[in-house]
Formats: sequence, structure tokens, C-alpha cells
Amino acid sequence: MLESGVNIRVLQELLCHKDVTKTEIYTHVMNKDFSCLISPLLEQENE
Repeated sequence: MLESGVNIRVLQELLCHKDVTKTEIYTHVMNKDFSCLISPLLEQENE
């Protein structure tokens, strides 16, 4: 689900995790290249 772009907070709710850090454990097993992502903070600077 994370690889499909689902927000980690949504996944946290679906898994009934009280703390998002428990949900974040799943992010380290993702097989995705994050180098092409643009930070939302950088996007705001360009506006």
C-alpha cells in the first residue's frame, strides 16, 4: 500500500497502530527509488 502512494497515517489507522513509528517499520522494506521524489518544501520555495 505504501508503494502505491497511500499516506502512512491512513495505513496506521488500518493496522490499528497507536504510534506511527510502529507503522514506519514497514517503510524500510519498500523496494522503491525515492531519488525522483521532490520535497513539498522545495516545491513551495519555487512558487
